[in-house]
This record gives sequence, C-alpha cells and structure tokens, in this order.
Amino acid sequence: MISPLAYIHPDARLGNGVTVEPFAYIAGDVVIGNDCWIGPGAVIHDGARIGKGCKIHTAASVSCLPQDLKFAGEQTTAEIGDYNDIREYVTISRGTASTGTTRIGDHNLLMAYVHVGHDCVVGSNCVIANRVSLAGEVHVEDWAVIGGHCAIHQWTRVGAHSMMQGGSLLGQDLPPFVIVRNDTMRFAGINKVGLSRRGFTPERINEIHDACRILFQSGLNYMSGCNKVEAEIPQSPERDQLLEFIRTSKRGIIKQYA
Repeated sequence: MISPLAYIHPDARLGNGVTVEPFAYIAGDVVIGNDCWIGPGAVIHDGARIGKGCKIHTAASVSCLPQDLKFAGEQTTAEIGDYNDIREYVTISRGTASTGTTRIGDHNLLMAYVHVGHDCVVGSNCVIANRVSLAGEVHVEDWAVIGGHCAIHQWTRVGAHSMMQGGSLLGQDLPPFVIVRNDTMRFAGINKVGLSRRGFTPERINEIHDACRILFQSGLNYMSGCNKVEAEIPQSPERDQLLEFIRTSKRGIIKQYA
C-alpha cells in the first residue's frame, strides 16, 4: 500500500508489495526491492539501492549527502541489502569519490539514531545499538555487536563476531571474536556467548580462546604473538582469520589485557 500522503518521484523504481506510509519522501534515483516497508516521514535520497524485505522506520534518512568537506556532488550510492531493520532517525550517508558507495549487507539491526558515515562497509547479521556513530570508511564485519553510544574513528575496522561494550570510543582495529572494554579500550575476553549461539563448537571456541590468550595476555607484541599462535594453535579458518586481520591492520590493534 502506498499512502496518497507520501511523495514518490515518478522515476523511482519500487518492487512488488512495497508499503510507503504517509509523509515519506522517495527521490528519483532510487531502487527499492520487494516487500519493503517505508515508515512515516522516512526519506530515501538519490542513490539509494535497497534490497527486499527491509523496514525503514520513522524519520530515517537513507543515502543522504556525505558529511565530508571533500564531497563535490559526485554521483554515488548507498547500497542496502535484504531484510535490514533500520530504526527511527538512522542516517546513512552515500559514498564519495573515495569508493563511490556505502554498503550494508543483509539481516542487520540498526537501532535508533545510528549514523553510518560515507563509504562505510557493514557486513551482515550485525547489531548496532542506539546512537552509535560510524565515521567515514569504517568497516564492520559480519555478526559484530556494537553497544549503544559507541563512536568509531574513520578507517577503523571492527572484526567479525566481535563485541564493543556500550560507550566505547574505538580508534584502533578490533579483531574478530574479541570483546573490547569501554573504559580502557583493552581486550576483555572473547565473545563466547555469541559464538556458541552461532553454532561454534566448544572445541573451536577453546582454540579461539587459546589463540587470544597468546595474543592479548602473554606480553608478546602482536607480530611475535601471531607467530606463536601459528606455531601452537591448530590451523582453522578462524585462527587464520584472526591472524590475517592483525597482520594487515593499518591503524593498529586495541590494547592488550592489563
């Protein structure tokens, strides 16, 4: 159902079964997939590419102009995957000339007042809680959980299955599987509960724990720790994912346990 009180540009392309509530605004260079729900007062700007089954709640703003002084009006996009729940007052900026696109995967929950900056990449199955701010070109990998009121510095990476405690101010990369403390920004353990819920075996969780104990609690620097993990922990996709993330970090890794 499309409300007669909504504005939809004639060039916008809407799929089957799309609902548009009163006072929503949909610009012309927009594609919205099947079975989406666009809530009252939501604004879908030029450049939005939205997959199927998404819910975009009241006053959310998707593909809005980047908050970047270098932006010169270039034609860019914000690509949103399938079955995302984008809550009230979320803002998602479209890309800039840097990458051209802001990308969000599938099955994510972005709670109220979240800001996703220009050229960010958010994976799938992430939970990003209220008032989180992602600066430009932040990368958030699959299954990450970001607590409320966190702020993440430009170009920082958040690893898969990691967790940020509420109120964290992250300026260095957070490796996969790791929980970061919100007061000291140090290693606070691994996300055992999340991993168990996602079907990781107790044996695999223990291997991840042993690898992180070497990396974050042995006193070795990260490169030496990676070498020790490689020598002592059985090879697995998760071990290799953790080591590759640390070895390729450009901003540095969060502080070790203390």
